[in-house]
Amino acid sequence: MSTRHILVAVAWPYASGSRHLGHLAGAYLPADIFARFHRLRGNRVLMVSGSDVHGTPITVRADAEGVEPQVIVDRYHAEIVAAWEAVGISWDLYTSTGTENHHRVTQEMFLRLLENGLLEKRTTEQLFDPKAERFLADRYVEGTCPHCRYENARGDQCDNCGRTLDPTDLIDPRSKISGATPQLRSTEHYFLLLSKQADALREWLETKTTWRRHVRNWALGMIEEGLPDRAITRDIEWGVEVPVDDLGPGKRIYVWFDAVIGYLSASKEWAGSTDDPGAWEAWWTDPEAESYYFVGKDNIPFHTVIWPAMLLGHGDLNLPTDVPANQFVTFGSEKASASRGVGRSIGWYGDRLQPDSLRYALGAVLPEQNDTDLSDGEIIRRVNEELVATWGNLVNRVLSLTLRHFDGRTPSSFSPTDEDSALLASVDQAFITAGDLIERRELKAGLRTVMETAATVNVYLNAHEPWKVIKEDQRRAGTILTTALRAIAGLSVLFEPYLPFTSPDVREMLGIGGEVSWTRPDLPGSTELGTIKPLFEKLEGDELDY
Repeated sequence: MSTRHILVAVAWPYASGSRHLGHLAGAYLPADIFARFHRLRGNRVLMVSGSDVHGTPITVRADAEGVEPQVIVDRYHAEIVAAWEAVGISWDLYTSTGTENHHRVTQEMFLRLLENGLLEKRTTEQLFDPKAERFLADRYVEGTCPHCRYENARGDQCDNCGRTLDPTDLIDPRSKISGATPQLRSTEHYFLLLSKQADALREWLETKTTWRRHVRNWALGMIEEGLPDRAITRDIEWGVEVPVDDLGPGKRIYVWFDAVIGYLSASKEWAGSTDDPGAWEAWWTDPEAESYYFVGKDNIPFHTVIWPAMLLGHGDLNLPTDVPANQFVTFGSEKASASRGVGRSIGWYGDRLQPDSLRYALGAVLPEQNDTDLSDGEIIRRVNEELVATWGNLVNRVLSLTLRHFDGRTPSSFSPTDEDSALLASVDQAFITAGDLIERRELKAGLRTVMETAATVNVYLNAHEPWKVIKEDQRRAGTILTTALRAIAGLSVLFEPYLPFTSPDVREMLGIGGEVSWTRPDLPGSTELGTIKPLFEKLEGDELDY
């Protein structure tokens, strides 16, 4: 199979607050699992994202604290980067929308769409706060959603029903700055003409028959309802400067337009750090390249309709291969939300749990098709009853037996029976089964397949009892342990995308060095074992108490 170029594009979090487990399970952990798998397959992966430093949540927080937006950006960008490092998110580049490169690429996209007739200057009515004496960007306005009657809908989107909104759509709008009722006033802005792209978008979306049903249906539903043209500039001082001067002062490109361009700008920034500044083109202009956008379901409209419309308008750039948007993680049936303080931060859990324990507990319940309710008790149960009891104990007892009875080396002779060969065949089959599932972005099922394979090895050991056989037939006991050791070697690779911290430790204990690929590694007889140590700590139940 030829090497594939795979872009893993991951949602850009606002640098306005701590990221919580809902974010990690919704977009970042799935993207990392997928990227690590494809690297093991030998594919050329480019995984990019960054902190969105222009979002109105940043200026809202800055206003509340009485500081400049950059103070908020610096604080939370550093915290977000630390969170990704703590849980092993394997970026090729994690950057921000505050770079000169991103501003330049955003302005280039603006000018290309303007040249191609996809942008238009219009006078529009926007909400103005008469007390604060300023126009209100989307997230400075709250009110009642006209679709579902949720009373705390934002001016850009309703968190309850997921509809994209304009502040003027809200019923009983109120200013988040002063609490005043906003007034409509005239202002001039550039609009992205989504209405001109509706037919092309529909034709493209109808070919995406393998997408998750809720993603495809949502996107097609937006088109059927009619795509409104959307303003891409605002009366704000924080953001990318408009590259034309016919709007007058006090205007900037708005965040929703520039944030999605980050995938392209980050790819170009990454390429600029290599010996080949044009390397980004292999993922963006080659029609054989693939691009996967990992986001939460609240970002479906922007990644299945708006960003593709921009790519179509630009021309010469690849459209998304898939947008495997996850549903929400809820805590006590309430959606995790950084702005509302629901769900504790990634860093909080990272201080209390081993990173692979946290990755496993979340990977086992990824909200791929439905919202998933998560509790600390469920995290503890998954770690203790599955990760520790099934996988950790398997590794420890097999290696400890081998160390004790075979002088710290793998047994030198191997005479497998049909049952021994069948076990190793089941591990080899798991590479095919789990690989196909991960390829289809069914990551939770992929992890379940791997853990079930580990359980099969435990069943094999309990049936053949090498700790008893060793007393009467060392040669046969050596074959049983060799079979289990070789199965564990394969499992260490199968777990690698999910458990990147401890999987190399397993191979080090087995005496397997060097890089591995998506196949069971060779483990010859008489290989010297490394230092045996427990992989995971069993949780006592109070680690996640406040």
